[in-house]
Amino acid sequence: MSSLPVYRWRLAPEGLATRRQLRASGLRPGGQDVVALVERPRRRRGPLVAYLYRVDMARPVRPMTPARWVALERANAARRRCPACRRDAGYVIPVSLGVCVPCHDRTDQCAA
Repeated sequence: MSSLPVYRWRLAPEGLATRRQLRASGLRPGGQDVVALVERPRRRRGPLVAYLYRVDMARPVRPMTPARWVALERANAARRRCPACRRDAGYVIPVSLGVCVPCHDRTDQCAA
């Protein structure tokens, strides 16, 4: 495995960008490999690491099609539906609860 160049925080050369920086510019990596790393040191833990990609090889972000919008709406609706009472909670149900808040409160009262 080849080693990648590692740059310190804010010292990466021009022409390289992280995924977020590419996305902010309306670009995506487009299948290219990571060309470098940037490290941000931290005091008591290991450094934060981000992958860098070449901007000149990046491709434009694919536009959202009507079918993708429909699929996204269905996925978000499924995250709002309570598996216990099958109602739309009106918010994304927390994974930590697994059910809507009223159903969670009912199970807590039954357990007590």
